[in-house]
Amino acid sequence: MNNKPTDAEIDNFLNEDIGSGDITASIISGSVLAKAIVITRENMTLCGQAWFNAVFNRLNSSVAINWLVNEGDECKAGTRLCELHGAARDLLTGERTALNLLQTLSATATIARQYANAVSGTNCRVLDTRKTIPGLRNAQKYAVTCGGCFNHRAGLYDGVLIKENHVLAAGSIAMAINAARKISEVLVEVEVESLAEFEQALLAKPDRVMLDNFSVEMMQQAVLLNQGQVAIEASGDITLSNIREIAETGVDFISIGALTKHVQAINLSMRIQME
Repeated sequence: MNNKPTDAEIDNFLNEDIGSGDITASIISGSVLAKAIVITRENMTLCGQAWFNAVFNRLNSSVAINWLVNEGDECKAGTRLCELHGAARDLLTGERTALNLLQTLSATATIARQYANAVSGTNCRVLDTRKTIPGLRNAQKYAVTCGGCFNHRAGLYDGVLIKENHVLAAGSIAMAINAARKISEVLVEVEVESLAEFEQALLAKPDRVMLDNFSVEMMQQAVLLNQGQVAIEASGDITLSNIREIAETGVDFISIGALTKHVQAINLSMRIQME
């Protein structure tokens, strides 16, 4: 995923908040300068510097931002993240949009770091899903990698994931996989819901098989049956409390929708200081 936003994305974010103009900020003269400090009120993994910077750059390229911590750093509550210098009006106008992006992407990176730490020392990689906030998929998937996890397909265009309804429409697991091979050279993955379906999938030779809501014991059996033939991904009802046990079954990947859909924004504060 790209680690910076496009101008069009930032313009959309700003337009959502500013619209025809920031009425409140207009009470302040454009010549008044100020300093601002951004502080985190809780422990976090920082992510989103490029998005934060871009907001103020689109408003006024003369706004100076000095980051006191690095992208991907783990920060304790009370840490000063950055300092800004520039026109007070621009700092106030961009504050909410910039903080919204920073707090959301940092939240994604923070939970990703927790999941990455939970499987540390195993050969299993934690993947995200397409369950992202509309308009923020690229940014959230970047945040996932910032937190130490990995990306699944970006969308419907760069990977085949055959699910139950696809199998029903295609006729069988084998028919669905064979059809996918004919139309694309991207990774082909199929979801299965039982060990019997897993064995059918192995015969059709996909690149990866997703075990949907398998018990730990079933996952262990699937790994034994597989003997390294295809990559195995576990999915469904996996949390921080059970992910380690699942990773230790020998599966190659674990996909977690919560990395991007259950995020709780980090509590950030931006304080203005007049110069």
